[in-house]
Parts: sequence; C-alpha cells; structure tokens
Amino acid sequence: MNFISFGSGSSGNCYYFFNERSGIMIDAGVSFRRLKRDFATYGLNLSRIDGLLLTHDHADHVKHVAKVSGQLGLNVYSTSAVHRALSALRFDSSHVEPRHVRFLEQGECIELGDFKVTAFRVPHDSMDCSGYFIECDDVAVCLITDVGSVTDEIAAYIRRCSHLIIEANYDKEMLENGKYPKMLKYRISCGTGHLSNVYCGEAIVEHASDELKAVFLCHLSAENNKPAIAERVVGEKIRTRFGDSVELHVLERTKISGPFLLIHNS
Repeated sequence: MNFISFGSGSSGNCYYFFNERSGIMIDAGVSFRRLKRDFATYGLNLSRIDGLLLTHDHADHVKHVAKVSGQLGLNVYSTSAVHRALSALRFDSSHVEPRHVRFLEQGECIELGDFKVTAFRVPHDSMDCSGYFIECDDVAVCLITDVGSVTDEIAAYIRRCSHLIIEANYDKEMLENGKYPKMLKYRISCGTGHLSNVYCGEAIVEHASDELKAVFLCHLSAENNKPAIAERVVGEKIRTRFGDSVELHVLERTKISGPFLLIHNS
C-alpha cells in the first residue's frame, strides 16, 4: 500500500491510499485543479480511484467534494448525517450529485477495489465524524483526524493497526498563551475539538500494539503548533515505549507529503 497526503490542516485535507490496481481517497478539501496537477506530477492515475470517503462536514474536508466527484465520476461515501449536512452547506462545491451519494454508517465495513474500509465514530463538534480503518493485504491503517478525545472504540482500532495517521493539532502552552478568544480555546481543548501533542503521544503509547510500524501526525494547527514541536513531543513519548522501531512523520499543511510505502513485515 502507498499513502500520499495532499494537504493536512485547516487550509484543506485530502489523503490518498493506493496500490498498482486501485485506490481510495479520504476527504476533498483541496481543489480538483490542484489534485489533477499533483497526480500528473507524481505519475498517478486519477481513473484508479475507487471511491471518495469523507470524515465529516467541515469545509476544510469537503469544500471541493462535488467537483472532485463530478469530474471523476466518483461515488462519495459517508454517514447519512454528513450527507444531509453537505446538502445544507452554503457553497455549491459541497453539493454531491444524488447519483454519487453512498451511505457508510459507523461500524460498517465495505470493499472498494483492493481495500477494505471500516468507519468508526470520532468525537468532534461537527454534524458527525468518522475515522477509518483501512486494510489491504497485510497492512492495516487507522486514520483519525479532528478528534477531541480517544474513546475505547478508537483505542481498539489503534491496537489493530500497523500504520497510524493521527491528529496532533495543538501545543497546550501555545494555545493557552495565544491570541484565540477564550471560547475558541475551550472549543479546541474540551474533548470534542482537537487533540494536543501530549494527548496524541500518550494515546499511541497506551493503545498501540507492538505491530505498529509508523505514525503520521496530521492536522497541525498553523497558530497553535509547529512541526518541530509536534515531532519532538510525540517522538519522545513514542520512544519511551517503542525505542526507534516506529517511524514518525509530520504531514505538511499545504503541500504534498509522501508518497510513503506502507509495509508490514511480520
């Protein structure tokens, strides 16, 4: 399995998983024009995408979903609550054509090309929010973004994965001492907002199994975090449990990270 992040953060989120035969995309917060350019740059084939999945209805994850879906003829998978929310959003670029709407409820598993995908509930202050557990051959990826806290259900999926993509949104001191109003600071840190660097690292140490091969930190805040801080804080936590056996990568906010080759050597 291969993995590319085309953007990770409030400016736009989009992740792509693929092998030589098929692929799946998660979120469409970057423009189709940019995706078309980046796919060409990396020699990737847009026609190999078997489906587009959405985590939730916030603009940085869905702003360009209608254009991407319409141009490529892609079915869009998400919960019924997210699809209802999309149709009510003010920008037309989020209004998916009814013929491309597909429902994937949390706890349900579907097959898209060579990929088996299971949605699970993630606490976040959106209409609904899903994480995804993605399996292909012997690789198991858990993707958790825009998550306020790690529930028992999330922890169970972390234990099963060989590769983890998880939010490290903010540094606690930067958030507390920053310019955000008090209400916004509370929203971010209250348990249905975002995950701090420390909480992220602790969740990995507590819940990941010895099968974990790599961690990718996603959705870093531009105002309340820095890549070097996230890498240091989470890295220190990981090394207390795994030593140097687990790779750690920080995904870029506004440009491509990868491609990464995901291999599970048992």
